[in-house]
Amino acid sequence: MLDKPIKSISLRQIYTLLFLLGWFFFPFNDFEGIPALGEFKNEAGAFFFMAGLLVLAIEIFFTWKVVLPLRSKPFLILVLFIAWCFVVTVLNYATVSQNYYKHTSGIYRFIRQYASLLIPSFLFLIFFLNVIKNWSAIEMLTKIRKVLLFSLIFVFIYGFIETLIIVFNVNALRPVLALFGYFPFVEVNYMTGGRISSVAYESPSLGNYLITISGWMFSYILSSKSRYRFIPLLLILFLTFFSGSRTALINITVQVTILLSILYAIPSYRKNFLKIFKFGFIAISILLIINGNKVVVAVGEKIESLNFSKNLKNNISNQTRFGMQYASLQVFKENPIIGVGFGQETYHKRFHYPRWAKKNNWEFEGMYQNNKLRSFPSAYNIYTRLLAETGIIGFSIFVFLIYYCIKQSIYVFKKSSDQYRILGFVLILSFVGLSLNWLQTDFFRQHGFWLCLAILITILNRISYNNNHSETHLYN
Repeated sequence: MLDKPIKSISLRQIYTLLFLLGWFFFPFNDFEGIPALGEFKNEAGAFFFMAGLLVLAIEIFFTWKVVLPLRSKPFLILVLFIAWCFVVTVLNYATVSQNYYKHTSGIYRFIRQYASLLIPSFLFLIFFLNVIKNWSAIEMLTKIRKVLLFSLIFVFIYGFIETLIIVFNVNALRPVLALFGYFPFVEVNYMTGGRISSVAYESPSLGNYLITISGWMFSYILSSKSRYRFIPLLLILFLTFFSGSRTALINITVQVTILLSILYAIPSYRKNFLKIFKFGFIAISILLIINGNKVVVAVGEKIESLNFSKNLKNNISNQTRFGMQYASLQVFKENPIIGVGFGQETYHKRFHYPRWAKKNNWEFEGMYQNNKLRSFPSAYNIYTRLLAETGIIGFSIFVFLIYYCIKQSIYVFKKSSDQYRILGFVLILSFVGLSLNWLQTDFFRQHGFWLCLAILITILNRISYNNNHSETHLYN
């Protein structure tokens, strides 16, 4: 009997698998990594995206076919922003070429920072577009969402055990958590201060992951009739609460508010609005029964952590964050139109650190003003960074891109057919959450934003094609 022929695996199947693996491993960044990759050195998800991008490049080499949405408005706005970041650096070449700090020249700093912009916002975006180009709306929703759900379940199991150990002092579970160290890209570490980080290297990083996937997980409430459709929401709320990430607490609260508003506004979803309160009440009751005192104390601490004005004087983290943002704005005031060049703000803002931020703050003397450490300080806010580096013009282009994405996502949710409606919901929550998250981060490695942009571009192109096709039939 002859053996059945083995089907060959196409390059497309390989880079699609790498795409899905990248989203499963997206939150995994608590390991040593590869220093040569710079900002991406310990981002497991990015490793798979880069590998997938390489396989896609091989396919393009042999087929000379690639998706480049040159007529897409959001894509053109993005290209304009990327081009402006280069132009302002050329316009500021006189100072950029003279900049030198922490053993790093201004030109070298620009090259590294421009690469950190291009990789996620352009190269990964092209990769995402080519992966999903032939997927239907249902395939885009279910394939990506299912992988993110599996990822969330893993992150939750780890985070739940970590919570029992750190918050509730169940130290007998430490050997159990140690077993996770055998899983790829996981090094078991414990956060201090009663906070958890799961497979991420710190609580804010876990918060960034939760903000990224919230729209996808909340969409189960709209698209599924299963009794388990509320579980992803509860898992996210649990991890958000015990992570102690202030940014995540605020952003996910906004996302939940949008979710509740949509559920209440649409009669067919209104029963889910009431069920969320029902399940929320049950979950809180269970926590109070298990260990009421610990929960009450934890809630008080989380509320207290949101008092930024009070914590500004006795919280080093807040002093640093607001101090850096203040310094960036001072650089913007001196260079309001075209800024100081992309990646160049630290060379200028180091002369503007406010006294109140440096007072009794070891981070400035020990890290940010220490020439022995090569790492540059974070701006802690992408918007103040862009004001300082690209001026009001670059800032306006970037903000307009975000505005346009949110506006078009609302259009997709309200006006398009049912097949795109749930994706429109995901896009709204994701764009809002991630744009708010940029108020506390200064990097472009918000891979969820670029994935959503790829999905939005794909949907808008299909809607435009269908509309034009319908008009052609009307006149024939």
